[in-house]
Amino acid sequence: MALHIIEEANRCLGCKNPQCVEGCPVHTPIPQVIQLFKERRLNEAGELLRRNNPMSAVCALVCNHAAQCEGHCVLGKKGNPVHFSAIESYLSDMYLDRFPLWQGVPIGRRVAVIGSGPAGLTVAVLLRKAGVEVTIFELHSRIGGVMEYGIPAFRLPRTYVARYYKRMLEAGINVRLNTTVGESLRIGDLLRDGYNAVFIGTGAGRAKKLGTPGETRANVYFGIDYLKTPEVCPVGDRVAVIGVGNVGMDVARTVLRNGAREVKLYARSCHVSASSDEVEYTLLDGGEIVTGKLIQAINDVGPVFKNAILDEDGRVTGYEDELWQAEADTTIICVSQMPKNKLELTTPGLQTDDRGLLVVDENCMTTVDGVFGAGDVVLGAMTVVHAVEGAKRAVRGMLDYMGVQV
Repeated sequence: MALHIIEEANRCLGCKNPQCVEGCPVHTPIPQVIQLFKERRLNEAGELLRRNNPMSAVCALVCNHAAQCEGHCVLGKKGNPVHFSAIESYLSDMYLDRFPLWQGVPIGRRVAVIGSGPAGLTVAVLLRKAGVEVTIFELHSRIGGVMEYGIPAFRLPRTYVARYYKRMLEAGINVRLNTTVGESLRIGDLLRDGYNAVFIGTGAGRAKKLGTPGETRANVYFGIDYLKTPEVCPVGDRVAVIGVGNVGMDVARTVLRNGAREVKLYARSCHVSASSDEVEYTLLDGGEIVTGKLIQAINDVGPVFKNAILDEDGRVTGYEDELWQAEADTTIICVSQMPKNKLELTTPGLQTDDRGLLVVDENCMTTVDGVFGAGDVVLGAMTVVHAVEGAKRAVRGMLDYMGVQV
């Protein structure tokens, strides 16, 4: 491993106009990090990574590198890009345990963070750095959100979230587990009790249904629900996955690790929306992708489809009338996610759009004064690094709202 990342670092050209940085949603200063690494200034490199992205150790493992930093590397145009993810993973993993999180001088401001996914944790860490007192309210018994309950452990070991949790407690970040905001407690209660601002980072945890007959059958699951505790969901030998996004790929790879012998993923067109890396891993693990299938129903045998009619360029022009029956012991629906609406229903003035996403301004403030939002609850189901990017903007907005100069 050490030899590999040293070789990768030595391949970096140190471009004056680094496209890798432009390709990263949080604009990680990749050439500077690599230069520090080559000079064996590892602690400085780790600090630079964490300062830019508090979730760096996680992003190094789960980002879509082929479409972001590594996909924009100039060396990749004619050969192999520099695999910065390996360098970042080494540095961030090492730095996470060696150095505590920042703990700024108290400035007399308090913020409530609802949700402890990547957006919520980023906000908490950066606000604490600025000297703000932070309390996280988390629905579940463990923090992490999608990092704990959505991304499979073979992609992101659960120890990472536990290590973040330890560091956060050491930094004086308050965490209130098993607490739902939007039921007994409401956002109005938080503002009443003296929080100067509230951040909503509750993600997109509600599965989008198909609207076709059969979704309530015992052998049907929604992907994001299945991934929370796959070990308690019997799936049998044959599994049909409806949808070919990243969640579909995660589900397919997970069921293959939990006893399934055959997994087929069905797409209504010839387009596969998952990242190329995730598709390759899914195929390598034994999954099969079947395109041109429009789901119509789910019965005792499995899902029922209409076959697509394609033109000479492979584009769908319509679907055949005749139905086609697939055989599966279990069908798992992975067509999209949206936010839950508890906060919207219990917070007067909190507006969402037609997709149920929070409406925010350029500073990430919602339609309620002093209440901010970022991550999947604003963007829809995206990636960890996109949640971090939005959270950083929200922090700037909250500090400005509270009159804090940083």
